[in-house]
Amino acid sequence: MSESSLTLADAIKNRGSLHVLSNDVQIPDARVRDIVRDAILHSPTPFNCQAGRAVVLLKDEHTKFWDLAHQVAKASVPAPMFEKAFEPRIKMFRGAYGTILFYESADALETIGAKMPILKDKIPQWSEHASGMLQYAVWLMLTAEGLGVNLQHYNPMVDAAVAKQWGIPDDWSLKAQMVFGKPAGPRITPKEYEPAEDRMKVFGV
Repeated sequence: MSESSLTLADAIKNRGSLHVLSNDVQIPDARVRDIVRDAILHSPTPFNCQAGRAVVLLKDEHTKFWDLAHQVAKASVPAPMFEKAFEPRIKMFRGAYGTILFYESADALETIGAKMPILKDKIPQWSEHASGMLQYAVWLMLTAEGLGVNLQHYNPMVDAAVAKQWGIPDDWSLKAQMVFGKPAGPRITPKEYEPAEDRMKVFGV
């Protein structure tokens, strides 16, 4: 495994949505695979249900995903909206190196709900927490490798086409699409922070 270029704290501080990305990525594909694998294995899930799933699309497979997104969006969205909002962004994401599709297994969640019926109504909410933590873990590790990342949500519009193209199991529910590549431009919207002191309370110090 290669050495990360940033510490965890630095990756947290440097993480942000970078939309202008190129496919000139120097880290090995095996490193990307290991990042996603480690995050899936070690990110927390409710009652250790291990419902997180991921599909890693690199190079031509990444391009294929955004070509599908372009086709589906063009057929689903009014033409003026597609031409103004969807098409430019899809072309921008297509220029990156890879896309990670994040899923949750409904079967894994239902198993936990059956074992703990008193908590069944909370499982979907906790599942969303777990999915977010998995996505964040991958995002931080990709950032630590010097990659630019952004997170998109073209689901449920693309779900059926993606499931058919890559043979996605029926119980997998698509949650998000993480685009990554070499940073090729600044953040579209620079980060601005509300004072942390207004957003937290500390007792017992």
